[in-house]
Amino acid sequence: MTLEARDHAAVVRWATAVAEHVLPIYEKAHPRDPRPRRAIDGGRAWMRGDLELRQLRAAALAAHAAARATDDEAARAAARAAGQAAATGHAAGHAPAASAYAVDAVICAARDPETAASAERAWQVRRLPRREAARAVAARWVTRRARRRSRR
Repeated sequence: MTLEARDHAAVVRWATAVAEHVLPIYEKAHPRDPRPRRAIDGGRAWMRGDLELRQLRAAALAAHAAARATDDEAARAAARAAGQAAATGHAAGHAPAASAYAVDAVICAARDPETAASAERAWQVRRLPRREAARAVAARWVTRRARRRSRR
């Protein structure tokens, strides 16, 4: 599916919001590591035209490197959500992975994983883009059951 620029930007905006929602999980475990935050900020900068795609890809890859560097499952999933959110600038199809990793992050961090996953999915759904094409891309996985995707 090819998206118009406005739809692509709406998907990036949603994916970065999703990743930022769970970013505190990573930042609590690794307060001195800015890589996932930089990936999210990079997605927003790319939307404004302030960052080149190659710089955005580097920020996404750095967030994934942060994920590989931690033994904390919840932090790993949150960092991967940030990496996927940034990668949404390159290809909108990365947005559903950002969503899935965000759900994984709250599942791993929660005492009641089922309730946490349900709440996170509901939060994501309430913020889905309004534009039809963007909404279709973003919503691909948000309503599905989370998969344990946090790998090293």
